[in-house]
Amino acid sequence: MRQIGKASRWSAGLLLASAMIMGPSLAQFNDPTTTQDAQIELDQVKLTIELTEERVAELKAQVEEFSGDRTQQTAALIEAAQRVKLAEIEANAIAERMASLRAEEETIRATLDDENQEIGTLLTALQQLGRNPPPALIIEPGNAVDSARAGSLLASVLPQLASRADAVRMELDSLLAIAEEAEAEQKLLVANLTVLREERLRIATLIEARKRGLERVGEELEAEQREAELLASRATSLTQLINTLEDKVQSVSNANAEADASDEDQNNVGEELEQSVIDLALADKSRTEPAFPFALGKGHLTPPVVGVEVVAYGADDRFGGTSQGEYVVTRPEAQIVAPADGWVVYKGPYLNYGQIIILNMGQGYHLLLAGMESADVNLGQFVLMGEPLGKMGTNTNSQTIATSAGNSRPTLYIEIRNEDTPIDPTGWWDKGSRTAQNG
Repeated sequence: MRQIGKASRWSAGLLLASAMIMGPSLAQFNDPTTTQDAQIELDQVKLTIELTEERVAELKAQVEEFSGDRTQQTAALIEAAQRVKLAEIEANAIAERMASLRAEEETIRATLDDENQEIGTLLTALQQLGRNPPPALIIEPGNAVDSARAGSLLASVLPQLASRADAVRMELDSLLAIAEEAEAEQKLLVANLTVLREERLRIATLIEARKRGLERVGEELEAEQREAELLASRATSLTQLINTLEDKVQSVSNANAEADASDEDQNNVGEELEQSVIDLALADKSRTEPAFPFALGKGHLTPPVVGVEVVAYGADDRFGGTSQGEYVVTRPEAQIVAPADGWVVYKGPYLNYGQIIILNMGQGYHLLLAGMESADVNLGQFVLMGEPLGKMGTNTNSQTIATSAGNSRPTLYIEIRNEDTPIDPTGWWDKGSRTAQNG
């Protein structure tokens, strides 16, 4: 196999990335307090979200309409994954706004506490004046000095009380406005998390329906998967694993043969593609080879996950080298999708990376996604851009970065290689998607 046989440096890159994740040097990448508060908001609201049995049955009935139609199933999967992505982005934004409102609320409450102390001091002065009222000048004209002092004290205290009262009213009005805004944001968050849960159920049901369509070859696929994982456990390097997979696993060999054939079909494609041409090609959900050559996809690939990049390609890895990929911190159970069309040449555990997926994109390009908790594709399967591949875990899954609060967040490692040479993945993502992802 032309492309996969040239991965001689992948293993070193994976081992180096593994050392980065396990070592203490990444403690410098701390999440801002607002991000932690936002995650708390998400977690708290998420506990209140439950789908009714009727809604679950309705979603499953919708999926059954696509039973046996692989093209419609794939199209529905991509659409559902896109809705998950948008819901995750919006839920994160809402949670951050709610955390900001909570912080503003705490600031106002602290101000009210200060005002309360000031008012208490003034009231104490008035109480003391009440216990010792100034003498009436008509009865004791000799105490004019004491009466003047008392009058001066009242003239000083009463305006201060009025000013404090006005300040308190303003702060209470602000507090009420914040409470109303927080309530509205909470409703939006519940709505988005409900959509998120529904679409995840839809994706899981669609994947299960697709698996039922593969029952005829189910046992053969399972046997190949077990063989691939056994080879992975014995491999001393990723190069050895990939070469062995091609030799011993028929699905992988077939996938790479299809990738080579696709390369031959696309030899005469020009150097640039118009967005309209790409959109038209991607609209065909029945395609069985890449919609466009991967080399021409720079700036058009969909990010595999919604998250925040914490280690960039080429960054100092603190071990005398540089990062060969990028690390993206995600929210718990984040959906992972295919960045582009390609063939699955490995999926399963490897080293301490949790579940990994390696895609052959054709033209000597391969893409590695590592750190997932689950992978929902099969060896040799052709996947379309945006199609769900798997999910991140709820907590740590080896791919984690310590936060300032001592917590850990799921982290996806992304690496793109061309003929065994790692390349910077940053410029490959669709700019609109990347902006939304990090927003």
